[in-house]
Amino acid sequence: MTARRDHIARRLADAGYIADDELAMALALMEMLKRPLLIEGEAGVGKTEVAKALAAIHATKLIRLQCYEGLDQSAALYEWNYQRQLLAIQARQGTAAQEIEAAIFSEDYLLERPLLAAIRQTEPAVLLIDEIDRADEEFEAFLLELLSDFQVSIPELGTVQATTIPMVVLTSNGTRELSDALRRRCLYHYLDYPDVDREARIILARLPDAGAGLALQVANMVAMIRREDLTKVPGVAETLDWAAALIGLDVTNLHDDPATVHATLACLLKTHEDRARFAPERTARLLGKVA
Repeated sequence: MTARRDHIARRLADAGYIADDELAMALALMEMLKRPLLIEGEAGVGKTEVAKALAAIHATKLIRLQCYEGLDQSAALYEWNYQRQLLAIQARQGTAAQEIEAAIFSEDYLLERPLLAAIRQTEPAVLLIDEIDRADEEFEAFLLELLSDFQVSIPELGTVQATTIPMVVLTSNGTRELSDALRRRCLYHYLDYPDVDREARIILARLPDAGAGLALQVANMVAMIRREDLTKVPGVAETLDWAAALIGLDVTNLHDDPATVHATLACLLKTHEDRARFAPERTARLLGKVA
């Protein structure tokens, strides 16, 4: 199993995603057992990127369902093409009602939404159910049939079994507690902010022009900023934005240009309160701790 874990970690790294051992093991188990993987963690730690990287290493389609309050089956699973159905009814005037009904509630008038599309792929896709904690509890309950049996029920057509089993990744920012029933159907991983070494490797994987020295300095600085009292803690995407900005401004060593370091913190600090907290003296204090 360790070999399987290491193999998937190497493939993810080749795709630009640096996973720690626990995440690589969770993904290896997900593939072996064909079970959904629930990933929880703070916003910005890279949960969504896991699904993207998984799709990349398998060269398969990524199908994303972005959850929100009020999300219902018609937006997530399927809906009927009412306009075409109406035209079909008009064209069949004089035909028996039962015959018309059979015709318009058929595949020809079915519009796939992400969940149905994911289980009807000819090759297994990656299904990302993003921020499931934003959806209502009723929708969470609706997902259980899909996550346990990989089938869905369409009243007019009956049960639709999966053509292929998708690799399902669910993400949650923890804004509300998920049900025990959902958790039982999933493997679980908590994704935290990367440590300095892993974040430096992420920077190098995505931005090789940074060089090892700058990547390590940026990762160190971001780690210290995250420990400050902030309204919004910068995520990995913000780290990459900052590193890209520094590279674009020809900064190769943070100590050479403290003014630019401070000015470019706009890439990391995204609220008025956080920006106001960081006077140049505070930036200089943290910069003094960066090797």
